[in-house]
Amino acid sequence: MDKIKMTTPIVEMDGDEMTRILWQMIKDHLLLPYIELKTEYYDLGLEYRDETNDQVTIDSAIATKKYKVAVKCATITPNADRVKEYGLKEMWKSPNGTIRAILDGTVFRAPIVVRGIEPCVINWKKPITIARHAYGDVYKGSEMKIPGAGKVELVYTAQDGSEARELVHSFDGPGIVQGMHNLNGSIESFARSCFNYALDTRQDLWFATKDTISKKYDHTFKDIFQEIFEADYEGKFKEAGITYFYTLIDDAVARVMKSEGGYIWACKNYDGDVMSDMISSAFGSLAMMTSVLVSPDGDYEYEAAHGTVQRHYYKHLKGEETSTNSVATIFAWTGALRKRGELDGNAELAAFADKLEQATIDTIESGEMTKDLALITTIPNKTALSSEEFIKAIAKRL
Repeated sequence: MDKIKMTTPIVEMDGDEMTRILWQMIKDHLLLPYIELKTEYYDLGLEYRDETNDQVTIDSAIATKKYKVAVKCATITPNADRVKEYGLKEMWKSPNGTIRAILDGTVFRAPIVVRGIEPCVINWKKPITIARHAYGDVYKGSEMKIPGAGKVELVYTAQDGSEARELVHSFDGPGIVQGMHNLNGSIESFARSCFNYALDTRQDLWFATKDTISKKYDHTFKDIFQEIFEADYEGKFKEAGITYFYTLIDDAVARVMKSEGGYIWACKNYDGDVMSDMISSAFGSLAMMTSVLVSPDGDYEYEAAHGTVQRHYYKHLKGEETSTNSVATIFAWTGALRKRGELDGNAELAAFADKLEQATIDTIESGEMTKDLALITTIPNKTALSSEEFIKAIAKRL
């Protein structure tokens, strides 16, 4: 058969450890036999990031702004042990954080639902997508240990030298204090990314903060979302037959637990960090979770939601067999290929992405799966396959 042609490249960001091994297997068995794959390749493996002083990560993000679609393998964010292990020049920042900052993007994570991997919450029938605002709050906070009695104030010094002060607390003994911030521009980008993604995927959008308690900080999030929705999206949502819904974060949690799913839940940074792990765990596994970074300008970067599977990689280096779940990495590729097909008007490429996803789901539902899924599935007569056997089983169905 003729291979499917591509007109515009996808930005390809290679990664680290076991996911790098899976990356090549997926290309060899599932993509290259069917597609004349056109990518602009960037090696985000830790050694090359170190060699280029992390410039390669910046270059890959700039390329994503140019070509609009990227697919990323999982990468190592080094700690002190990794600096020693790899002999690094320094403890480089998270590649995801760097790319997110350059694209000004919002991360959307959703579980991949298959029969036989049942959610812990029995009424969840459809995926719940978490949209996490990935800037500021406690992640860029300043903290201080208070040694004894005294007062702590927030102080704003304007450019003209004038000051505004707000008492945080008058301490009569030791304690702790934290200051955090956000930017209106970042919140606006977050809101637009959420509204655009909801329209893109035809899903209702929920947003929740604690504005009744945080009357300035959280209330600003609520107000910006509402202003942008009313100004630019209300008519589009009505036309698409979807809704935007705001509520308090505790009410949202209660509603989520009783819902059947099938919507996007937008969260502030910390809430999104916690809730995305809850959703992934409750639906089965981080290895069954899609992740896409969406910028307000319409740039898309698809990746797996999990890490580099270090333990399996060390087994692989010893020549031992591994059974590593490649589903989320496969779905990163299908997400990018589908979006490339949509943007280029290449229906054949988009249809291929759908078929590869279906072949992956059919393989699991037939009882052929990796060991992590075999341990939690309700499917009888399942077979636990090795990493490569699983990808080859998908290839057979494809």
